[in-house]
Amino acid sequence: MIEVSGFLFVQMANFIVLIFILNFILYKPIRKILIERKKKIQGLEESIDASQRDAAETDQTFQTKVSEAKMKGHQQKEALKQAGEEEEKQLVEEINRKAQADLEAARAQVAKLAEEARTKLKVETKVFSAAIAKKILGRAV
Repeated sequence: MIEVSGFLFVQMANFIVLIFILNFILYKPIRKILIERKKKIQGLEESIDASQRDAAETDQTFQTKVSEAKMKGHQQKEALKQAGEEEEKQLVEEINRKAQADLEAARAQVAKLAEEARTKLKVETKVFSAAIAKKILGRAV
């Protein structure tokens, strides 16, 4: 059977002392390291969260600036397009005025040439009519 002797109390005292020694030498430093690691991880997670918020804000700012730049570019494009259309209208009007002036000059020249031709033909008509009458009649008129 089991006998209870004085060594049992010594072993129990040994066990309790060993628990305190292990707690002091091994468990406390390990728990301290685990607590520090947990704090460090929490700090890093907070840093990550802050960085993600900053990145989101930066992205939002970037998107806002891009949309503003697009809008500004579109407005400038429309302004340039309108200016181009106005310049085109002015050029077309100027070309039309010049073409109209050239057309009027050409008409005046054609009218002048037609009048000259009529005058010349009137003179030549008398000569041609006399020549035709001479050929038909066979004698001078």
